[in-house]
Amino acid sequence: MKVFFYGLFMDVDLLAKQGVVSESISTGWVNDFALRISKRATLMRKAGDQAYGVLMDISSSELEALYAEDSVADYVPETLMVNTQDGTKIEAVCYNLPQEKIVGENKEYAQLLLALALKLGFPDSYTVQILRATQ
Repeated sequence: MKVFFYGLFMDVDLLAKQGVVSESISTGWVNDFALRISKRATLMRKAGDQAYGVLMDISSSELEALYAEDSVADYVPETLMVNTQDGTKIEAVCYNLPQEKIVGENKEYAQLLLALALKLGFPDSYTVQILRATQ
């Protein structure tokens, strides 16, 4: 199953510690979505924006186990069209928070996510958005 991760789940080492391993990993972005970092990260619809992340092939059982944890149990699946670096568009599942669950801030999370986004080579325009959430 194709899954688009945009938060700390983009970290393959973190996923591996949780028993999730993918042989197929690439970076990409979704159009008309923006990253919002509150207590947790989510994508929100926003015309003209782009949100970057990692596209992985993982099993349904791995995905269910990953989102069964209390810290991410509020996330709901949504099917999005992901643009890949080679110009391909791929339909993938992405987990986002419902609007009413988007509250507060988490500067520590934003700092970890910024380091990961820089490591993955995401565009400056995107990493600057994450940087703002660290301040």
